[in-house]
Amino acid sequence: MATEELVRIDNLKKHFKISNGIFRKNTVVKAVDGLNFSVYKGETLGIVGESGCGKSTTGRLLMKLLEATEGKMYFEGEDVSTWDKQKLKARRRDFQMIFQDPYASLNPRMIVEDIIEEPLKTTDMSKEERKARVKQLLDDVGIPQDYRTRYPHEFSGGQRQRIGIARALALKPKFIVADEPVAALDVSIQAQIINLLVDLQEEYDFTYLFIAHDLSVVQYISDRVGVMYLGKMVELSESDDLYENPLHPYTQALLSSVPVPDIHHVKDRIPLEGEIPSPDNPPSGCPFHPRCPIAKQHCKEEVPSFREITEGHYVACHEVK
Repeated sequence: MATEELVRIDNLKKHFKISNGIFRKNTVVKAVDGLNFSVYKGETLGIVGESGCGKSTTGRLLMKLLEATEGKMYFEGEDVSTWDKQKLKARRRDFQMIFQDPYASLNPRMIVEDIIEEPLKTTDMSKEERKARVKQLLDDVGIPQDYRTRYPHEFSGGQRQRIGIARALALKPKFIVADEPVAALDVSIQAQIINLLVDLQEEYDFTYLFIAHDLSVVQYISDRVGVMYLGKMVELSESDDLYENPLHPYTQALLSSVPVPDIHHVKDRIPLEGEIPSPDNPPSGCPFHPRCPIAKQHCKEEVPSFREITEGHYVACHEVK
């Protein structure tokens, strides 16, 4: 496994202040609440969890599309929080994002050629070099050259996502956050896009943070997998280890719900009772304890530390030894 650290985040938090009711009472939504992990050069780190767990917010924090409430982010050893606007603009080409919704992330008034070329205008490339680069990117993502003068509404969902991928690759970034890039696509198209992402990583040698809620997709594409719950990381491990030996009760419940394409296979489901607590009023102690089948009294009172149980396998649970 890769060991050269590309990105590291320490105690990363993002809290949103909101107002409720006629008296405008202020509350705080803890969308991301104290994340600590690293992303290694050349790997794909998958992030999974239920809707509302903070996956997408984490991705936007890493892209500097949101400012963190607290914590540090390091890119190639540099503290990103110390970068001014000029430095951030200069380094922006090194980290790019593939957005979830290909219908909303492309400018409907621009043709495909201009959409992909736009980031290249921030470089010192000539117009001829930019056009050549656009043609290369279209070939890389499987879009015919004849389509480069079309508008986004003239493409299918899978084709639009390919265009979004080409735009993200335009500046040859070192780090890409893929925020549920196949969630809005049909299953047959999902496989094509996932295989494309794998092939492009081999060709361009960049690093992914791959955000998804589909555990099967994450298992296929990821070298390591982190599981989030209510703004916190509850388990992080190499992909094979996590799927074969999940330690956290939440991870075990998630994996037990993954369907198996075999009518004769009987799977032991681990049902979770109750709803996910609201992030503006999280429970005391372990955030998972209201739904946890093995919770004890101290789980309700003490926040579990995120600790290494076996080599490279981290878990935040009092009951895992």
